Amino acid sequence: MKYYLSSFKLGNTPEKYLNLFSDEQTVAYIPNATDFTGADPCRVKAHINGDVEGLESLGLNVKLLDLKDYFDQPQKDLEDRLSQFSGLWVSGGNVFVLRQAMKLSGLDKILLEKSEDDDFVYGGYSAGCCVLSESLKPYQVASDASDLPYPMQKEVIWGGLGLIDFAFMPHFQSDHSESNKINDEVEYCISNKIAYRTVSDGDAIIK
Repeated sequence: MKYYLSSFKLGNTPEKYLNLFSDEQTVAYIPNATDFTGADPCRVKAHINGDVEGLESLGLNVKLLDLKDYFDQPQKDLEDRLSQFSGLWVSGGNVFVLRQAMKLSGLDKILLEKSEDDDFVYGGYSAGCCVLSESLKPYQVASDASDLPYPMQKEVIWGGLGLIDFAFMPHFQSDHSESNKINDEVEYCISNKIAYRTVSDGDAIIK
């Protein structure tokens, strides 16, 4: 799997993201990090529309993929849907909520299988990248770990997908409302000897 891990939105080099695709450029947009409790539906809709428009401006064919539609469904249903796409774009928001949605839909297992697919592109920003880390414990400063918006999920999930070997630290030293909280998360990583990489808004890690 190829990775475009942005701090905020598409970053300053979206052409590098586009270059990761082969001839097929179809993307499933996953908004579930915005499912946190108390989210304003109007703001969420504007957020999603803005993200989708940004992706479409690159010439990508984008379809909304709400993981809630696949809760308690056979994993094959989501596998079949994802087979129609050459990549994902995963929105920022609450990393713990996103992780719950990935578990309840089976996307976490599917991504672990797809990690061996060199043609599949995983793109996203902020929480959409943080969730790939091995542990989610560093992220409890900027994200509410206790938020359990899905009735069938009763416990916090502390383990990330483990697809990257460092804690992704977005919005570092940036003009972002969470930038100071990220500093605290970096300190958590240092204190607990967790490997991390800081990424400022506009920048992205490409793997």
